[in-house]
Amino acid sequence: MKRHAGWTALLATAFAAVTLQSSEAAGLCRGYGPQAPRDISMKRGANVQFFNIAPPAEKLNLCNIHAHANAEHRGPGFEIYAPSSGPSGYQCNTTGTLSLKELEDPAHGHGAFHGAKPGDTVEVHWVYTSCNVTPGPGLGACLSESCANPQLRVESQVFLLANNPEEGLDFNDFIYEGPSPDGHHQPKTLPSGTGEPVVFAGSTTGPKYSQSVCSPLQVTWSVRPNCAKLDIQSLHKWAAEGNIFEENHAHGVRPLVTAPELLSAIE
Repeated sequence: MKRHAGWTALLATAFAAVTLQSSEAAGLCRGYGPQAPRDISMKRGANVQFFNIAPPAEKLNLCNIHAHANAEHRGPGFEIYAPSSGPSGYQCNTTGTLSLKELEDPAHGHGAFHGAKPGDTVEVHWVYTSCNVTPGPGLGACLSESCANPQLRVESQVFLLANNPEEGLDFNDFIYEGPSPDGHHQPKTLPSGTGEPVVFAGSTTGPKYSQSVCSPLQVTWSVRPNCAKLDIQSLHKWAAEGNIFEENHAHGVRPLVTAPELLSAIE
């Protein structure tokens, strides 16, 4: 048994050395917890850093709502890579099914949510924190001087924008209008009917991060696997009416994280 244990320890050390060498060769950032975005259909991950899964959204405070141009994550309902000169994310699989009427731009390129047009895909993030803070612009609204290391949760839904107020979802149903009766800051509701959310440990996202530049913040992700059609006029209305998050455009995306060393295992 002792000899077996010795061989086991030796093999483990050798495996760790090979993993470290492969990480360095690939230029991966080291020493960080699990990263995001990821392909939510792939369950494997080799990042063993652990943190407690954040409580459900209704037990936390909504601190920010923002959108990314195209889906940052890749999932069953958004698998079409959107090629460009830089990181560009993924489009809804149903993009090619929109009618000519749905592709008509009611704002003629001048909508209050700048740059958005029918046929675009956006991934919307509802960010929650365990801090006792008031919702506001940017992720800085999720922290405070007295709460610098909160539990964070992001509820994510990918939308296909369409000129269709009759059949498309109304973004007004998902916005923030004030605290709930129990005092927590909450949106009016969250999207449903787009599949059981995939929950996993990850990080913050955005274009300033990559597989070589990692985010230090720990985030519990809840990503719905299918797209939903969203009436683009309702998104323009949200921006035009001056939301407290000061959001008026979709942000860039972080390249998909694929290195197992940077991903958590999805149960």
